Amino acid sequence: MGDREDRRRAGGARWRWRDVARDVVAWLVGLIWIVPFLGILMSALRPQEELLDGWWSLHPLTLSFRNFAAAWNHPSVPLSSGIRNSLTVAIPATVLPVLLGAMAGYGLLRSRSRARSPLFVVVVFLLAVPQQMVAIPLFKLLVQLHLINSFAGLVAVHTAWGLPWIVMFLHNYFATLPAELEEAAQLDGASRMTIFWRLVLPLALPGLAAAAALQFTWVWNDFFFALITIYDPSELLATQRIPLMRGQYLVDWGVLSAASVLVMAVPVLVYTLLQRNYVRGMVGWTLR
Repeated sequence: MGDREDRRRAGGARWRWRDVARDVVAWLVGLIWIVPFLGILMSALRPQEELLDGWWSLHPLTLSFRNFAAAWNHPSVPLSSGIRNSLTVAIPATVLPVLLGAMAGYGLLRSRSRARSPLFVVVVFLLAVPQQMVAIPLFKLLVQLHLINSFAGLVAVHTAWGLPWIVMFLHNYFATLPAELEEAAQLDGASRMTIFWRLVLPLALPGLAAAAALQFTWVWNDFFFALITIYDPSELLATQRIPLMRGQYLVDWGVLSAASVLVMAVPVLVYTLLQRNYVRGMVGWTLR
């Protein structure tokens, strides 16, 4: 009895040390990951002259929001207009593909057609297509459709580009929902569309929130598609304006860092608001 208790204590101590080592490694990785962001934040809060010796030099240390105001009201490329333009693109480019992707994913899951499996394989293959491969044909197509240099064209591009992964993501999430509920609704006379809108979508809210958060972040951070689509200076998005804030002879790192923090703050806010559903949605479709 005494030997068994000693082994149990030794095993418990070994597990505690393993947990401590795991936590220490996790904290170290987290600190290394945070250092660049800390540098950007410190640069954004301090005047240019205090950054000449590096943001880590704390003598002297003057903190203010002057760089944020300068970036927001920049004389040539104000970030306030860029944030507004980015929201004008990001919101419809998130809602539209998530809605279409949900319908397509559910249709692929419940369809009895023989084309279902080949279609799903095509969707998966589309995920491997790089942006650079479609740049030239996409530009020509937008010119022909008179959608170049317009928010509608960029929304259409992001909708088409986001649909494959959203279809696959929501297809897998819908597969985790109990099919018995749909069968019971069918026995009560509900149509397939009624089941989708009134039963499946409410149950899939965590998955929809996760897909929306990821799609919004992708669209918000996009630079490539915006670069080949939007040219009018007044319609430039937030990510396009940050590089243009560089001066010709002097780079004001404080203003650039403040603009970066402001642009990053929007997707962080979205993740914060959707955090609970986002985690459930990301984990849920793996637990079938």
